[in-house]
Amino acid sequence: MASPLAPAAQAQQPVTLRVAIIQQVDSLNPFLATYQASTEVGRLMYDYLTAYDAKDQRPVEGVAKSWEKSADNLTWTFTVPDGKKWSDGQPITAKDVGFTYNLMMTDKDAATANGSFVANFESVTVPDDRTVVIKTKVPQASMLALDVPIVPEHVWKGVGKIADYKNDVTPSVSSGPFVLSEYRANEFIKFKANKEYWRGAPKYDELHFIYYKTVDAAVQALDKGELDLVNRMGPAQFDSLKGKSGITLNKAQGRRFNELVLNSGAATKTGEPIGDGHPALKDVKVRQAIAKAIDQDAIIARVNGGYAERGTGPIPPVFPDYHLTPEKVRPFDPAAANTELDQAGYPKGSDGIRVGADGKPLKLRLVGHTSRAYDEQAGEYIKSSLADIGIAVDVQLVADTLLDEQGVAGKFDLIFSGWGTNPDPDFILSLHTCDSRPESPTTSGTTDTFFCDKTYDELYAKQGAELDPAKRSALVKQMQQRFYDEVPAIILGHDNSLEAYRNDTFASFTIQPDPGGVIMAQNGMWGYYGAVPVAAAGAASSGPSGLLIAGIVVVVLLVVGGVLLLARRRGATAGDRE
Repeated sequence: MASPLAPAAQAQQPVTLRVAIIQQVDSLNPFLATYQASTEVGRLMYDYLTAYDAKDQRPVEGVAKSWEKSADNLTWTFTVPDGKKWSDGQPITAKDVGFTYNLMMTDKDAATANGSFVANFESVTVPDDRTVVIKTKVPQASMLALDVPIVPEHVWKGVGKIADYKNDVTPSVSSGPFVLSEYRANEFIKFKANKEYWRGAPKYDELHFIYYKTVDAAVQALDKGELDLVNRMGPAQFDSLKGKSGITLNKAQGRRFNELVLNSGAATKTGEPIGDGHPALKDVKVRQAIAKAIDQDAIIARVNGGYAERGTGPIPPVFPDYHLTPEKVRPFDPAAANTELDQAGYPKGSDGIRVGADGKPLKLRLVGHTSRAYDEQAGEYIKSSLADIGIAVDVQLVADTLLDEQGVAGKFDLIFSGWGTNPDPDFILSLHTCDSRPESPTTSGTTDTFFCDKTYDELYAKQGAELDPAKRSALVKQMQQRFYDEVPAIILGHDNSLEAYRNDTFASFTIQPDPGGVIMAQNGMWGYYGAVPVAAAGAASSGPSGLLIAGIVVVVLLVVGGVLLLARRRGATAGDRE
């Protein structure tokens, strides 16, 4: 006999989007968060001054609705309209914008993640609640692409030391479409829809990110109906879902890249060496030889399953205005690499391993993520390829947190890394400037390559001040050419974004750009915000009781021996960083 409580219980169940997350969140504090998963979470909680349109990624309304610049391109005036509210009901005003930027300009900790966006600001003033005036030292091309979460002054003015603030108080005070409701590190991140959101509340009640140690485990959970949305699949995982009932696949032109970083000399901003990188990697000829010995096309075919585009510079083909086609494509040529290493003074020893002038053999550690099949497979391929030119490689797959620690400390020879890029190239380019290096051996910078090159930095300054699109494009490509030639890293490929969702729970998602874009890891929050449950689409599937399975985390009340038992289904255990 059915419980009389069942109908009421069913009526109260929240419609929930369940999303797999593999990458650990390094911080919920938007001033400190640098991991892709962290910035993605931040976009759900905090709007930026302007946003990127879902369809074509052009600048559109964010916190500010309109803007204008002065004739000399040094002063920008943004208007924050009346009527927008924080999730606690307080009004969003220009003062919140001014507070955020001025905090970043005066507190080094607050500039940790996104300081490059305000480094050129002369002043930020707020003449009234509706107006923000930003004066720059020189013209700044990225003024409509300031990827800085705007925080509520009435909350953050009470924060003491930014570096110590976790920002995990729930419910959060948000301007974005979702409010943080519960967080357990390495288990889950839960959000509720922000009913005060100025664009209107999402079409469902809750958004849950559930940690999985591996993508394999997440794909299995999706197949079983325990998840609604998964991304970052490998080719085999993606192909395994083809033809599966209830699952829609999305192959998109991605904005992320995989790179092999070569420790060309990890150091602080002042040039103080840190870490223990192999000294031979400071020689550009060695780095160039390594690059020639690695067949990027073969890695794309064998490891990516063809679901990637060949890497050149950090900016992917999805942003054609800035994507680099090298002046001379570096060939895959092990024979030339061998000859160049001989000529550079690295002869092979009796064991076939090359030796430098210091007598140190070219034996390199390659550090990768245990959580990524890509790192394991590509690592073995690189090991074999470099053996052909007399360089020994020890592939070390470690927990993601340990990989991050070793990367920050410069304790590696070769290391797998990767970034997502934005429509405006400034931030991704800034990561390889001298200023992105850490302040001291015990602090963290934003760089992963520790690259510091005068020519690159001069070009970076020029592109940042160039407002003519064609001229700026040329400068950005010159920067990437310099990066390509100096080889602080090898951009192995720009992955296609391989995603899948349950079409029996969610009818559709907003992609960016449209067509051909991604659902997750967008330049914005549209994928999550625009998700349409099957019920809302009028295509709900129901059983005899009328209980909607689509998109709902179903809580079943069972009566056993007169006692109510809560039956829950959980996914696999938590996953760590990317």
